[in-house]
Amino acid sequence: MRPGLAVKLAVLLAAIGILASGLTGFFAYTANRSMLVEAAQRNLLTSTQLLNRRFAAALTDIGDDSRLLASLPIAPRLAAAGSGKERQREENMLAQAFAAMMKIHPAYLQIRLIGAGQNGLERVRVDSSASRPIRVEGEQLQEKGHFPYVFETLRLGPGRTYQSRISINRENGTHSAQDKPILRVATPVYEARGPALGVLVITVDLASLLTTLKADLPKNYGLYLANKWGDFLIHPNPALTFGFDKGRRFFMQDSFRATRPLFDKGARSTVLNGLDEPQQAAGLVLAFEREPFSSSDPHHFVVLGLSQPLTGVLDGAESLGRSIVRMVLAFSALAIVLAVVFARAITHPLNMLAHAATRFSSERAMEALPLKRMDEIGILARCFDRMRNQIQSHMAELLEHQQEMAYLAHHDQLSGLPNRTLFFRQLEESLHSASRRQSLLAVLFVDLDCFKQVNDEFGHAMGDQVLHTVARRLQHTVRAQDLVARLGGDEFIILLGDVSDDKDLPAIANKILDSLREPMMLGGRSLSIGGSIGISVFPRDGCTAEELVQHADQAMYEVKTSGRNATRLYSPPEQRTGLPG
Repeated sequence: MRPGLAVKLAVLLAAIGILASGLTGFFAYTANRSMLVEAAQRNLLTSTQLLNRRFAAALTDIGDDSRLLASLPIAPRLAAAGSGKERQREENMLAQAFAAMMKIHPAYLQIRLIGAGQNGLERVRVDSSASRPIRVEGEQLQEKGHFPYVFETLRLGPGRTYQSRISINRENGTHSAQDKPILRVATPVYEARGPALGVLVITVDLASLLTTLKADLPKNYGLYLANKWGDFLIHPNPALTFGFDKGRRFFMQDSFRATRPLFDKGARSTVLNGLDEPQQAAGLVLAFEREPFSSSDPHHFVVLGLSQPLTGVLDGAESLGRSIVRMVLAFSALAIVLAVVFARAITHPLNMLAHAATRFSSERAMEALPLKRMDEIGILARCFDRMRNQIQSHMAELLEHQQEMAYLAHHDQLSGLPNRTLFFRQLEESLHSASRRQSLLAVLFVDLDCFKQVNDEFGHAMGDQVLHTVARRLQHTVRAQDLVARLGGDEFIILLGDVSDDKDLPAIANKILDSLREPMMLGGRSLSIGGSIGISVFPRDGCTAEELVQHADQAMYEVKTSGRNATRLYSPPEQRTGLPG
């Protein structure tokens, strides 16, 4: 015997109490800190990846800017040696373009056009000084041909860019760029043909660039950047940066052993935290990602990382602890609520059955029932569902019979055509439509000739076959939107809507007569039968359904009296003129 609802309820409430205690202990003692740190690691890695994408995109933009400036028409002319007023004017124009570019990009510390000749003499140079562009001219222009960013760039083809390693700027007289960590991006300057005439160099403040890229990240994030050897280029502690420039090197892989695969094995990213690895990342959560740094050297890369204080991550543990206490109290109240809920759960299926019965009796709606339940309510639901389906089946049969009766009430049983009732209703609707649109419609009254002889000679069964064949021929002769009906006996009537010209009606009627005259093969016999057709036109011959049918009947009767097997348009008694078929 299956357990009843009371037993199920007791077991369920006991299981809820045990589950609540287990979950509370689990979340209180094992999960909260790990969960918070793992979430922080994921978020930090996502932020690191985003910062890396921004850094790569920024380097691409700098290359685009250098190519843009190098492509200016005056750049090749100025890269070559020369003098004169026209050259001075063009130098001023190019210097203004450099200054405008530096105003748009505050991280640009210097933009120079350096010629290939005269030991790489600077032709046009604009420096950043006190956050404003300043042009360097005359004897202050220097020879730079011995620097890699000049002689290596001159070897590149048109449209290529050179990207220097990140270093401290030790060149003299560079204003704000001096003694700052910088990156140089250079592009060769070409004419249409021939060798490179010079290079265009943009010097970028690396710290300013990364600070701009990191602006929308939380302020407590620390930033790390290392070259492919692991030297710190950026570190929250400035004393650990550019150690190779100070005589003592500080490596990322020594500070954080988890980053070694990034340098030695080409790993893409890594994360670590002070909770699991307190010796490596004491009090921090860190994420690092390796990023290619030079399109010309696939082995040249940098490692960029972000850190977040572990204390800030675990601040949520305290609030979570308070939440756990509230959770325990809530579970106590929940036990009471569950008793009420499950009591309602018992009565709910019964109410569902009652509601379904009411809806079915009033609206014939088939609502869902708890059929899969294996208790007493499920048995009751299945019994009700079987009864409901039987009633529904009987109702469907009754509806089908009603529809069949409604069809027979408006259609001729022998031919399947609409009967007099349906024809007159459709004619009334067509008259209203034609009256609104001021269009013509016609009524054709068709009476078969010598049909009584067919019944007398071959029997009524053969006559029924003739009527059925005539009905099909009439339907096939007229348009799909026209209506063919049987009034009774051998009389048919046709409604032609949207008649363009009443002069076409005799031809249409003669076409119908031609279809009737064609021999019929019925029961092994060939029969030929004709007809007489009377025609009335709206609005000329009447404005009501009765008038149009009556006048079409009169026109047909005149055909009968004048020889049969023809057509005639209705005309008033004073204008009796026929249209022979």
